Parts: sequence; structure tokens; C-alpha cells
Amino acid sequence: MVFVNSLGTFAPRLMMLETLKEKLESTEGKKLYGYQARAIDEIMGRMRQFPDQYNLLYQLPTGGGKTVIFSELAKRFIIETGKKVLILTHRIELLGQTSRMLTDIGVDNKIIDSKVKVLEEDKQHWCFVAMVETLNNRLNDEHIVFDQMGLVVIDEAHYNSFRKLFKHFENQVLLGVTATPLSSNIKLPLKDNYQELIVGESISKLVDDGFLARAKTYSYDVNLKSLKVGINGDYTVSSSERLYGNYFMQEKLLYAYEEKAKGTKTLIFNNGIHTSLQVAQLFEEEGYEIRHLDNTHSEKDRHEILAWFHEKPDAILTSVSILTTGFDAPSVETIILNRATKSLTLYHQMIGRGSRTYKDKKDFNVIDLGNNARRFGLWDAHVNWPDIFRSPNAYLEGLYTDDEIEETFFYEMPKNLRVLFKLDNHPPFNMKDAYIEATRKGKRPKAAIEASLDHHVKILVAVSEDEFHAIELSEHLEGDIEQRIRDYTKCISKTTDNYRQWLMDEYQRKMKQLIRLSFDD
Repeated sequence: MVFVNSLGTFAPRLMMLETLKEKLESTEGKKLYGYQARAIDEIMGRMRQFPDQYNLLYQLPTGGGKTVIFSELAKRFIIETGKKVLILTHRIELLGQTSRMLTDIGVDNKIIDSKVKVLEEDKQHWCFVAMVETLNNRLNDEHIVFDQMGLVVIDEAHYNSFRKLFKHFENQVLLGVTATPLSSNIKLPLKDNYQELIVGESISKLVDDGFLARAKTYSYDVNLKSLKVGINGDYTVSSSERLYGNYFMQEKLLYAYEEKAKGTKTLIFNNGIHTSLQVAQLFEEEGYEIRHLDNTHSEKDRHEILAWFHEKPDAILTSVSILTTGFDAPSVETIILNRATKSLTLYHQMIGRGSRTYKDKKDFNVIDLGNNARRFGLWDAHVNWPDIFRSPNAYLEGLYTDDEIEETFFYEMPKNLRVLFKLDNHPPFNMKDAYIEATRKGKRPKAAIEASLDHHVKILVAVSEDEFHAIELSEHLEGDIEQRIRDYTKCISKTTDNYRQWLMDEYQRKMKQLIRLSFDD
């Protein structure tokens, strides 16, 4: 089956089309991988079946070559139908990247940016690449009118900014492309705008076949109770800044880097500019070369920073909301999620920045400091995209809550702290065993807390010069104390946040009191 097109019998246009076909067919593009060729054939087949007024969504993981696929698809569509193609994107980087890809495979294209007010009447373009906001303004002002438009491709289709353009292309085929077919706004599901989802190759298959690097994930448990959720459904910047900007989280980040990724090219994602600047300062003070980048940097500064990052083998770049899409650095060896997110799309986008293979690179590190892997599963785990497309609410409601995630935490004291506190000189302590012993002897349940306090105070006194030193060292026991309190509340089946926080505060107050009494004695 072939498309029906309405070229008419206008001789100059027919001659122009024949010349165009000859040029496109004679220009070889990038050699397609098998799964990319199969995807193009499947999408073209569906568009032959529904040549107009059909909205189709295609999913492929980050790093799988979505731009290659829809660029080649645009070329074949023009050859087969004699109709024009429009490609929409939301980022300036993606605009240039897409235009260059089209040019490489012989498709002359016109970029519609802020400088383009009207289209030249004396020049025939068969493919256009546009930013969504710019094009929307031109179409609403009726400064731009497309004739013979047959296909509209929407890159990063999960963003809802594209919906405003749909009314201008009600008779065309619309192809949305995304790594995660889950709308950025849960109130506006993608199924309302797309009639069908085609699922591409999975992450695990692309990894097994050598097209993507394998992720080695290291998760560090983080208490997220202080985080607030904003109107967009994700954690607010302000609450993230308070959590990730504190001393303990900064220390945990540095420890994780030095334990798992020291000397590797590293990209750190944060949820706030202040946090990212603090990260840069922390690493600089430790003697590491690191740069900070956010969306307030000028184009010149951004280019200089990214050039430095590309060239330096062990560069560390800490960033905020700017490198999740349209950024390609295959040499990245470590991704650090120094933030928590409730967005599956953002989770995949951040990790995807390190997933490209490069020279001898077959795997990369993912350091998770936001319980993200526990919330969404590992990056390469199976995801049932058709179910998510059909029932996004059911998927989101089925995710683990922060409380449920924290119930699975188990704190293991780092080696450096075990050495500092000389734990080998003290008997181990188990809160559950202490609780059972207390109840068997008819004591109050809180006797287990008192036994824990006695154990901690003895450790601190044994390694401290005076009470002030002991109180200072007690701050390093926060994770161990939190684990013991969590175990205790499970024993008494009372696990409300307020009660657990009250126990933590009481524990630390009494510990300081007992330290003072010990040194007085």
C-alpha cells in the first residue's frame, strides 16, 4: 500500500518532486541498527494504514537513537508521499542537533526560530524544524502557513507544552517520540492525545546487545521526610535545598563519590542552584577539579564549561535542570543523583546521560542519593509501557511512598566510623533483642531504649577527650540512632512520623545528658 497524495498535475511541482526524490534516494544516511530499521518500517506501515488524522506515539530509551529514527522517517515520508514534514522540539540544543542530522542524510531543512518572522515564498522547503513556543506564536499571528504538510514529529512528546499546537494540525499524521510515555502533567495523560503507542527496544535488550552501557547502581539511604511536594507533583526546590544543602548530606555525597567513583568523569544532578554551588565548593576544598552549571549561565560560559568537561578525563560537573535532555557526553563514567524525584521521566533522563557506550566503556556508575531506585526500580528493569500509557494514575498510585521505602532501610556504619569508635572493643547491640529481653523480664518497652543509650554513651566516652568532644562525635551516630529507633517502633507497632521524630529528639537529648554525667563521674 502507498500513501494517497494530492500533488495534482502541476508540472513544475511534479518536476521538483522527482528531482527531490532522486536527491534524497541518492544520499546515504547513517547506517541504521536492526531495531532502528524495524521501528521505521513499523511506523511507516501504520501511517500507510492511517494516512491522515492519526496520532501515534513511539517509545525508545534515551541513547537508543530517537533522532536518527525520526530523521530517517522524515526522509522516507517525503520520498513516498511528496508531502512536507515538521519536527517540533522544546530545547534549542535539540533544534540544532535535529537540523544537522537531517542535513547529513540529504534532507534540506529550515529552522524556524525567533529570527524567522515569515517563510520565504521563493524557496521550497520540504522539512521544517521548530521550537514549540516560537512556532505557536507565528501560527497564532498567522505569519506562517504550511502547505502540503503531511507529518508532524514531536520530540520529547511527554512535555505538555506541545498540546497548544495540536489544533493547527488536525488533518496531519502526528508522531510523538519519547523515552518515557508518561505525561509531565498527570491531569493531561498522553492517551488523551495519542491513539496508539508503539514500544521500541527495551533498555535491558539494548544493554545486552551492546548498544548501551550497563549501569552499576549504588544506593545510599536518605531520610526524605523533610521534602515537600509541589503543585507539579515533584519535590520542591526549596525543601530539597534545605535537605541536600546540610552538612550531613554534603558529607554523604563526598563519601559516596570517593568510595565508588573517585577519578571518573562525573555528572552530578541537583534540584537547586544553591545546593549545586555548595557541592562545587565542597569538592574544591577537597582538591577536586569541579565546575558548576545552571540555566543562568551565558551561552559563552556554558560552551566553555562543557568544552572543559568533554576534554578533562576526571572532570566533575555539578548541574541543575539543564543537562537532562539535548546533552551528549558518551565519556561520562558516573552519574550522581544528588536529589530525589517523583518523575519517572526525569529519573530515566538523568541516568541516560551516562548510558552511551564509548571506546572501551561498557558500564557506568549510578550513585543514588534520593531513594530513586527503590521508588522506580533499577534503570534497566522491565517497565510495562503499554499499561502506563493506558492507566498512568494506576501506575503512579502503585509506586512506593517515602515511608514505605524508609521501612526497608538498614543502616550499616561505614568502615571509617567503625574504626573511629573502635567498635571491635565493644559488644554489638541489637534493638530487637534488647526489646525482647526487656519484655521477658517484665520491664517497660523503653528499657530497650535505655540499653541502647548506655551502649552508645560507653562507645563515645571511650574514644573522647572530654564531654565536648564526645557530644561532637555523637553527631556521627545519627544514622545508627535512626536505625535503632526505627527497629524499636516496629517492635511496638507504633510507626507514626511524629512519634518516631519525638523518640529521636529525646534520644539525642538524653544521650548528651548521660555524656555529661559520665565525664562528671
